[in-house]
Amino acid sequence: MAVAEQHAQAGERVAVPKSTAFVALKRVGAYIGLKAGDLLLLDTLGAFTQTQDWEEGRRPIVWASNAYLMEQTGFSLSALKRHARRLAETGVISFKDSPNGKRWGRRNEEGYITEAYGFDLSPLSARADEFEQLHIELQAERALCQRLKRQITVSRRMIRARIEAAVSCALKGPWTQLTGMFEVLLARLPRRHTASETLERLMGWFQDLQERVEAAYLKAVRADEVVDNTAVTTEQVSEKTQEMNPREIISEPHILTTTKLDPVTCNSSEKEEAADVAPNAPPEERVDKDLEDWVAEARKKRGAALDLPTVMQACPEFASWARNMGGYLRDWGDLHRVAGQLRPMIGVSEHAWNLAQDRLGPQIATAALVLTFDKHAKGEVASPGGYLRGMVEKAGAGELHLERSFYGRLSGQAA
Repeated sequence: MAVAEQHAQAGERVAVPKSTAFVALKRVGAYIGLKAGDLLLLDTLGAFTQTQDWEEGRRPIVWASNAYLMEQTGFSLSALKRHARRLAETGVISFKDSPNGKRWGRRNEEGYITEAYGFDLSPLSARADEFEQLHIELQAERALCQRLKRQITVSRRMIRARIEAAVSCALKGPWTQLTGMFEVLLARLPRRHTASETLERLMGWFQDLQERVEAAYLKAVRADEVVDNTAVTTEQVSEKTQEMNPREIISEPHILTTTKLDPVTCNSSEKEEAADVAPNAPPEERVDKDLEDWVAEARKKRGAALDLPTVMQACPEFASWARNMGGYLRDWGDLHRVAGQLRPMIGVSEHAWNLAQDRLGPQIATAALVLTFDKHAKGEVASPGGYLRGMVEKAGAGELHLERSFYGRLSGQAA
């Protein structure tokens, strides 16, 4: 109680409006241990005070009787005393007792308290700045915790997806052991509010496990590729030699590998300019008119087309996952396929993905998802589905400029 009196004396020396003091307290009330009933009693006491009571050199003292306070709050006498005691113990109010132990007071003609005994609310004035600063610190702590939780979620999804991909592809590796470690970490995830120190420790464990899973997966993929490469038979070599027989007339169209956004299929007698669409190519490999316009615009603004290597270089987080999932990405068709496989990892719904493809076309939608994935993996985007829908809406309004985003990320990497 001595501490509360010290705060009361300090509060007498400052002028803080009642509304400012009460708002500052309520923002941190739960953190300093106050209950809803405590705040209800404090509001009831505050209603008895007047504006001039909170001026410098004054004390807002309330001398309402227990009977009146019980009537206003609905508390029993024991509950009323319990809440008042907690307010005093936390240094929010103090008790100013009269010689006979009774609460009473009087005001002069101007409304100022001349003498009073009862509940002293001066500590609120003294601690208003302290509560404001505490609120700022709590807000920063909450923001940090949210960011850490998002990073943990991304790491969890990537670990799960990698292990599931390895098991489904029957790759050799310590997947049972890694799965057990993953489940142990999942069991340690907090169910309620947790301090940032604990979340940082958890995030470090998840990231360490993610690196182990990544290393095991890459090792297994490389080993599997070696087995596949050594499995080429003499018969396959013979068939390849026969295909290259100069006496045989080849009428099949030739696939020209280029650095453009899509491969171009043409016969030797056709001009390259006429090869806009491969006649027998699946839909995802056909040149999209919207994409052509986008590339033309990018060339006009940047001096070069936004090609596949540029997109992959600008989004290294996605590129790492895409190459591990899909191997070598030859064209936008491969990238579109892998993007669809990685989509669930960041929580983008199938509906949002289909909508993006319908409104933007498969290639531009793929680029948008690549950008969304990379930003979410780096903690720049909290809601990937909402971010993707936002880009679709911008495209509808003619305000989507994906090339700026990709070249901007490249510039940031260079910086």
